This record gives sequence, C-alpha cells and structure tokens, in this order.
Amino acid sequence: MAEPLVFRCASCGGMNRVREDRLSNQPTCGRCKATLDLEAHPVDVSDDVLDRLVRSSPVPVLVDFWAPWCGPCRAVAPHLVALAKAQAGKLIIAKVNTDMHKRTAGVLNVQAIPTMAVYKGGALKVSEPGARMGAQLRDFVAPYL
Repeated sequence: MAEPLVFRCASCGGMNRVREDRLSNQPTCGRCKATLDLEAHPVDVSDDVLDRLVRSSPVPVLVDFWAPWCGPCRAVAPHLVALAKAQAGKLIIAKVNTDMHKRTAGVLNVQAIPTMAVYKGGALKVSEPGARMGAQLRDFVAPYL
C-alpha cells in the first residue's frame, strides 16, 4: 500500500495523513474539521509557525524567503503554486516574508531574496539564493522527495 499523503490544515496548521483513495471524499482536518486544501497551496508563515512546521512535518518543506517588493520573488510565485499542486501531499511549500519575519532568515544568513531552503526530518538540507522556476525548481527539491 502506498504511503498516505500529508496535507497541512490552513485553519489550524495540523498535519493530516490522507490515503489517495480518500482524496475524492473531501477530507477534513482531524483536529478542527476544516476542509483540507488538496492542492496544497503555498502558505505564508511566521518564524514561529515555520519552526513548528519543519519540526512536525513528515514530508519535506520547501521554504521561499521573499518580500513583496521583490520582482524575482513575484515571478517565482506562480511556479511555487504549480509545484505545490504537482507535489500535493508529498511536499509542503511555505513562504516567509523577510520584511515581516527576519529571525529564520538571519539564522540562515539569507542575504538575497528569493532564497529557497528545503527541510526534511526537521533538519535543514539545503539553502540557496536565486529565482528558480519550472524545471529548475522541480530539480531543486527532487533529491528530498
């Protein structure tokens, strides 16, 4: 039997395992009963929420360190949405606005945005600056899926 997919509840942040054969049943969060986002859209998070997310996620977490005024960051955004949809349940994509949430970016010594980081098993696996789109973005996360 295939591993269940994992979806983060947009309402309460809870992690929910969902078997593929149950996806058509409009699964809800086990904690708060909200309907789960099965397309797993990227989620904006604070430093504290990111800490909890990477510690508790049973699937890899791709983090986009960005800012609203950054042109390349805005260009990457639709590619993150597409990747989230393609890897729904197998990858969680989080976005950290470095203008509002500076702690994690400081710890990682983020000096340019966008910077992408991948966490797996609660540990940082890779962090690199640069706008990645399409195949480059897929290739960046592929070793951790």
